Amino acid sequence: MKTTYFIKILASTCFSLLVVTFSIDAQVSLTEFSGKVVDGKSKKVLEAASLNINETNIGTITNSEGKFALKVPSKHLDSKVVISLLGYNTRVVPLSKLSKEDNIIMLYEAVTELSTVSISAYKDAESLVRKVFKNKKDNHQDESVYMTAFYRETIKRRSRNVSLTEAVVNILKQPNSSSQQDAIKLNKARKSTDYKRLDTVSVKLQGGPFSTIYLDIMKYPEYIFTDETISSYRFTFNEPSTINNRNVYVVDFKPKNNGLNINYNGKLYIDVQSLALVSANYTLDVSNKSKSKNLLVKKKPSDVVVYPLEANYKVDYKAKGNKWYYSYSNLSLKFKVNKKREIFNKVYTLSSEMAVTDWEINTTERKIKGKDRLRPTVIITDAISGFSDPNFWGEYNLIEPDKSIESAIEKIKKSIEKQKEEERKQTANG
Repeated sequence: MKTTYFIKILASTCFSLLVVTFSIDAQVSLTEFSGKVVDGKSKKVLEAASLNINETNIGTITNSEGKFALKVPSKHLDSKVVISLLGYNTRVVPLSKLSKEDNIIMLYEAVTELSTVSISAYKDAESLVRKVFKNKKDNHQDESVYMTAFYRETIKRRSRNVSLTEAVVNILKQPNSSSQQDAIKLNKARKSTDYKRLDTVSVKLQGGPFSTIYLDIMKYPEYIFTDETISSYRFTFNEPSTINNRNVYVVDFKPKNNGLNINYNGKLYIDVQSLALVSANYTLDVSNKSKSKNLLVKKKPSDVVVYPLEANYKVDYKAKGNKWYYSYSNLSLKFKVNKKREIFNKVYTLSSEMAVTDWEINTTERKIKGKDRLRPTVIITDAISGFSDPNFWGEYNLIEPDKSIESAIEKIKKSIEKQKEEERKQTANG
């Protein structure tokens, strides 16, 4: 008899979370625009480019193939869409200039010039980073905010999708200065999981949307930098960059030594004018196999050893007025599973991302009932079902699926159709 083992993988070594709701009027008339964002010179596709309807909080981002789909309420059709990406000049396009499909939007790399005086205002990069975290109450969200976000989670064995989960979630984002954790409510979700393809080992992500929202290091700095650990990193200035036509400091960081149990290497992007963090990209150091062995694992069989091969994290913020708000995050984990008495190792890739597609300041102090909250330990593939309706997402904005995900969805649809046909035959045969 074949035994199936389940390994729960943490999104990071210590991520978990809480949850809430916010909905859009289902009767709103919408127009959808789709297309691709590319580099104007090289024509390469641009991933994670942000598209926002001007003077609103409605937006989306491009997928790994540069594709986007943006649903716009009719009352905003006279507006403009703002397209931005770190390192590129921001572009503003009237919606009236876009067709419904096959739009190609070109962005051009920005040339950034920062005088040495700008950088010399800080004796070193570490003092700048400390100032960013010290002043976060002034620069980043410090009020209660309701957000609508799209979440996608995929698990692959080698290059094959074995689990695909998508959800629209409602987030009650607590002030950064508050000790209260954020809360998330599952609004609408669908999944497909084929554990047969995983042979004797099945992988699950613990935390679901929580795993991505805890990458908000302005709200949860303890997951990467604390007052104690920040001095264990070496911070250095890199070439400056640009986001939304604003100059940005680029600060590299890496551990001074291997004294920490968990080491990260990465980059921080800091707005020159406000000293707000606008983006962070970092990776977990997995070079020491004896130290990283089973590091991301919550639960596993005794005869299985899990080695992380890669662990990459990203978080972005958007400016609204003089404040910056959490807008996007993703994580990508690649790991190898060794099982005793088996010749071949198995390699899995787990990815999850969340993009905020709309939000509003919580002026009415709405609360989230306990029964509506997702658990911090939720395994979202165990909590939801369904993947059949082609118009499933309705009015919600989402991240367009790339080709591999489109292929997986097509297989899911065919499987559902086949199952329905068999049920019809059984009913006809009485």
